[in-house]
Amino acid sequence: MSQSSSVRQEYEVVLEPLLTVPVERELPLGQRLWQQGWLRKSLILIVLAVLWELVARYQNNDLLLPTFLQTASALYDGLISGELLNKVGISLVVLLKGYLIGIALAFALTTLAVSTQLGRDLLSTLTSMFNPLPAIALLPLALLWFGLGQNSLIFVLVHSVLWALALNTYAGFLGVSQTLRMAGRNYGLKGIRFVLLILIPAALPSILAGLKIGWAFAWRTLIAAELVFGATSGKGGLGWYIFQNRNELYTDKVFAGLAVVILIGLLVENLVFDTLERVTVKRWGMQH
Repeated sequence: MSQSSSVRQEYEVVLEPLLTVPVERELPLGQRLWQQGWLRKSLILIVLAVLWELVARYQNNDLLLPTFLQTASALYDGLISGELLNKVGISLVVLLKGYLIGIALAFALTTLAVSTQLGRDLLSTLTSMFNPLPAIALLPLALLWFGLGQNSLIFVLVHSVLWALALNTYAGFLGVSQTLRMAGRNYGLKGIRFVLLILIPAALPSILAGLKIGWAFAWRTLIAAELVFGATSGKGGLGWYIFQNRNELYTDKVFAGLAVVILIGLLVENLVFDTLERVTVKRWGMQH
């Protein structure tokens, strides 16, 4: 058989349009709305508010449990007068200072831990010693060392952030695959450049989890510390606002202050950390 006869002739098959295949219908409006996370969370908050109102009306004692509407009115008055906003501003300034210092120290410790054996021993020893120690328990020493001022609060905030973030970050660094590590070393990366360009991007889910835990610890530690700190010095932020109104038996204002604590926590969780996860680890396919 000749070579020319063994070659198959090329041809083109024209496909008919699939007009008979049914087009998938759009989801009903109710299902599309239910897929929105913010809407589901808002519905949960509304249900909790209704339950609060019903229980308070059944209790019928404003001193023990004001209604949701009374608390909302106290919250509105505090925001309009500027008193609550001023207290929130004082608290957030102190919180950010302690939080950022804690982040810097945590990354310094974990960078040292992944670089040297002495650093690993140091991080392991310090976290074993200080991580179980409640931050608020250090407030009396902080007041003795730093006096009545922001420095005392910043000290306990650093303690509350440092160890949780350091543990999560170091665990994330240990979980980085050997393939990525070898790729970084092949490019000549060492020391801080190796940590910044290889370890931190690969361990970002664990780092973000540590940042969230550190934020929660710092926020609740600050409020608790301001209760003591405010009672000592007559100054303070949101914690002092709650403590002062509790002494004066303005229970609706106490609940308004607690509501602000919760709202700030929800805003930071949903606007800051969820956005960071969406534009980093979820976008990169590192987290579902």
